[in-house]
Amino acid sequence: MDELPGALGTSASLALRLGQAIFSVASLLFMCLDVEFYSYTAFCFLVTIMGLDIPWSLTLALVDAFSVFVKRPSPQPGIMSIVVIGDWVLSFLTLAAACSTASVADLLITSSGPFCVGKLCSRYQLSAAMAFLSWFLSLASSIFNLWLLPSL
Repeated sequence: MDELPGALGTSASLALRLGQAIFSVASLLFMCLDVEFYSYTAFCFLVTIMGLDIPWSLTLALVDAFSVFVKRPSPQPGIMSIVVIGDWVLSFLTLAAACSTASVADLLITSSGPFCVGKLCSRYQLSAAMAFLSWFLSLASSIFNLWLLPSL
């Protein structure tokens, strides 16, 4: 079996997972710098999904690091199926959270009212941008793993 760059157990997958975790942490930090986000369901949804995405990414990054630096076990079809399903579910949830956060932040900026005091909405926009970047890396990783799954 040829090694597919970006599939589970490769150094490219390790880089994708670490980038995904970094962008998820950044999104969570930008959102949680102020406690005002609890007022909006879309922002709470983003915090919840980023809270799920960080441990998932770090766990798979540990698996990748183990595979790259210690030994390279052959991926088992059952485990790869779980990884592919988890990646796709989290990828769609991350996209939904990023889109809803971006739309609510845009709505708050364009509305005429005291909803965005100071630089609050710019932080919400940065959080949505980091979530989109995390989604992009998650999508790339899930596509590579899905591509690898039939060859097992």
